[in-house]
Amino acid sequence: MSFVTLYGVVALTFMTAMYALEHRGHRFVLAFAIGCALSSVYGFAAGAWPFGVVELIWSLVALRRYRAGGPRP
Repeated sequence: MSFVTLYGVVALTFMTAMYALEHRGHRFVLAFAIGCALSSVYGFAAGAWPFGVVELIWSLVALRRYRAGGPRP
C-alpha cells in the first residue's frame, strides 16, 4: 500500500467519522471541514482532481456552517 493510499484511507475515515458526529456539537462541524480539506489534498495527490475540487468545495461549505454557529439543520 502506497503512502498516498494510506493517507487517503485515514483522511476519508476521519472525514466520515466527523460527519457522523456533527450532531454532537459545533466543534465536529469544524473537524468535518478539516477532514474535507484533508480529503481534497488526497484527491489532488492521487491524481483525481475532480474529487479534490469537490472535497475542497465541501470544506468551504462546512467552514461556512461552522462560522454560522452550528451543525447542519
